[in-house]
Formats: sequence, structure tokens, C-alpha cells
Amino acid sequence: MTVQGRIALVTGGSRGIGRAIVETLAANGAKVAFVYNSNSAAAEAVVAELQAKGQEVWAIQADVRSKTAADEVVAAVVEKWGKLEILVNNAGIIRDGLLATMDAQQWQDVIDTNLTSVFNFCQAVSRQMMSQRYGRIINMSSVAADVSNPGQANYAASKGGVEGFTRCIATELARRNITANAVAPGFIETDMTEAVVNAAGAEIKKKIPVRRLGLPSDISNAVLFFAADESSYVTGQILKVDGGLTLGGLG
Repeated sequence: MTVQGRIALVTGGSRGIGRAIVETLAANGAKVAFVYNSNSAAAEAVVAELQAKGQEVWAIQADVRSKTAADEVVAAVVEKWGKLEILVNNAGIIRDGLLATMDAQQWQDVIDTNLTSVFNFCQAVSRQMMSQRYGRIINMSSVAADVSNPGQANYAASKGGVEGFTRCIATELARRNITANAVAPGFIETDMTEAVVNAAGAEIKKKIPVRRLGLPSDISNAVLFFAADESSYVTGQILKVDGGLTLGGLG
């Protein structure tokens, strides 16, 4: 899969799945800028590690919920490297709570971070990608869009929105040689999902046909596929990377 020399931007790139995406794209020859929210130490660690390998990586602090911030980040990347060809919307949070007790802020924080940020950055890159007649947009969804988990009404709504949004923009942008796809992870070993995984314990693995949790690299390799030059005829797709969790088998 070829991304050699391409310019990429990843939101939420300092840890977990986002860090794996940054590492995978950079290892395959892309120049990668990534957005982080507040953990500058983690972001600096990613940059130092990858630059030591001779890879070109740049960390940018920004609030992905802000349309102005998204516009400024995209403009900065284009100014620095001349273009922007790959966008990965990975930033996301979980704020679980049952519907009866979920407060309005829990709802809004998740919708703004997981869904509105996708709109912000997709709109910000759209004109650049249309003018250069090339682009790869990869949005992060979740199997939660299809499989109900009590206490995740906000999260499920945000990820269902991401999938519908992805399909719609895929049709709008296709004629300009821009693809838009989404990756829907299952249970992946990251600090964000640690509490959910620990609560369910070994029962989770029993529901997954491959009998293991996913690794961040399982997701980053799926992103690499969608980001590659060779994937020009694949658009509007939602790829579940879940070890077979959503197949509905009896185990």
C-alpha cells in the first residue's frame, strides 16, 4: 500500500489508536501532522520517537471541536508542506451514562468531539483536496453504531452520525478523485477502552470469534489501506475491524 511522500493529518494522534495511525503512515513514507488536545508530553514523545527514525512528523495542539481551529490547522499544514492529501479523523471520547441520568454536557461533549470535529476537519480539507483533485478521508466509527451497549446512547449516536456523514460526503467528493471511508473498531486494547474491557473481563473475548482483543495496529493497518494510492475505487465504505464480533454467531 503506497503513501510514500503523501501529506497526512491525523486528529487525536498522541496515544492509542491515533498514535498507531501516525506511526503506520509515517513508517510507510508519509509526512504526518497530528492534532492533540492537552497532553503535550505524549505528543512530544511521539514526535521524538519517530523523528529519531528519520520520519517527518509534526504535532499541533488544537481543540477539534472548534471550526476555527480546524481551519487553522489545515491551513498550517498546507503552508508547511504545500498540500494535504490524507485526513484521518480519529479524535474521540467516551462519557458513558444511562439515558435517565445522562446530563446534557455528557451528551454534548461526545457529539462535539466525535461527530462535529469530523465535519470541522472534512470541510476544512475539502476545498484543498478538490483543487488538487486528490484526497483520502478516513473517519473513525465504532461497532457501537450497530451493536447496542447500555449507557452509550451519546457515543452510539455520534458514531452512527459519522457513518452516515461519511457515505454522504463520499458521493459529493468522488468526482474530484477524493474518497471517504470509515473504520469501525471493535474492542481494542487502549487506555480509552480500558474501563469498559475491565468491567466485562473475560466475557468480552468469549463474544469475539477470534478470541482476542484488537490491537491499535489492527486499526492503523485498515486506515493505511483506505489511505493508499491503490484504494482509489473504494469509497463510502464502513470497514468493521472487530475480530468477528458483529457477525452474530453463537461462538
